[in-house]
Amino acid sequence: MTAEPAASPRHPLPPEYFTEPPADPHEQNAALRSACPVHAIDYPPGGEAYVVTDYATSSEAFSDPRLSKDPANAPAWFREALEHSSPVLIHHMLSADPPRHTRLRKLVGRAFLPRQIEKSRPRVQEITDDLVDGFPGSGEIDLMDFALALPMQVICELLGVPIDIRPRLHEWGVTISGAPYPDEESNERLRIASESIEQFFLDLLKARRAEPGTDLTSDILRAAADGYTDDEVVSTLVLLIIAGHRTTANLIGNGIRALLLHPDQLERLRSDPALAASAVEEFLRYEAPVYRSTLRVATEDMTLRGVDIGKQSFIHLMIDSANRDPAEFAEPDRLDITREANHHLAFGQGAHFCVGAPLSRIEGQVAIPTLLRRLPGLHLAVRPDELVWVSRNSPSRGLAALPIHYDRRLPR
Repeated sequence: MTAEPAASPRHPLPPEYFTEPPADPHEQNAALRSACPVHAIDYPPGGEAYVVTDYATSSEAFSDPRLSKDPANAPAWFREALEHSSPVLIHHMLSADPPRHTRLRKLVGRAFLPRQIEKSRPRVQEITDDLVDGFPGSGEIDLMDFALALPMQVICELLGVPIDIRPRLHEWGVTISGAPYPDEESNERLRIASESIEQFFLDLLKARRAEPGTDLTSDILRAAADGYTDDEVVSTLVLLIIAGHRTTANLIGNGIRALLLHPDQLERLRSDPALAASAVEEFLRYEAPVYRSTLRVATEDMTLRGVDIGKQSFIHLMIDSANRDPAEFAEPDRLDITREANHHLAFGQGAHFCVGAPLSRIEGQVAIPTLLRRLPGLHLAVRPDELVWVSRNSPSRGLAALPIHYDRRLPR
């Protein structure tokens, strides 16, 4: 692939840099990163916007108080589009700055502490084995079906969501995660999905108020008694579904793909499952399940690495590029499941560090070694260049399908 020429404020990258990314974006990112860490981009179309491609600038920008997560600081046309198409997305912690962000994070922060989430590991293992038990005795499957099912079942069990609604939650979550869209037809689908998921969670809150349980929804309601609105609670629950589902599915899918393309690393992990924790960190770095951060907006005129950025400009932090920056990582294009000092940015950094990171890590640490152990002869059922990455208006980076073949399925 021929790398795109470096962009500049006068010649921005086209929207297709996000909406139609190449199957392998890393060569293009390297070219941009080496030219200048900050480049203009026409996305959202019509707004002043920039991508940040290196590790040092991205790491600093995650905690830069001049970069806001609150849509109130965005241009009016963007706020109106978001409020019209998906108002449920403007009340949770990812759409807030401190101190409001700090207040909203308290709704779930304690429940997702690593020591608290660690208690879920046996249940994650049980769900994983139950799903693998449903595989054919041998043959071919699309592993993304498993990768999507596992985190959805885990987060729904935590929230106390009935089984029959889970397929619809998946569809709504996929639609909402791309908000707002550049076309009216997609935004209409987004509006319908937002209204549907909001009504579902309002009904769930009503049921839990009438009959509290031991699930996370009941815990959040108890925490919300200290002055939180239903809009804030519902928006938080929607965030947990979106953030706790597709991203972890991508971690599993991207991780298995990376191993199948690097048989030496696959055999090393299969022979030593104790490497699961460091392997998951390397998968998160090597092919981040979220390739760019959620949107930030400049609250004042500023300069980043010599590039002048106007107030209300959009800033996209390119996680996948930062995670391959040779200034931070030795041999960044090499997969090494024993890599040390792996300070990747897959979960962000600073106040907005992903609250669900402990759960996602556990799911990856359980699922990937279990698949290697129980599916001997695991290999791709198609050529690597036949794998299709999901291309849509979303920060997510994952496979549309991962066809794999295995010799037999071993018992748990």
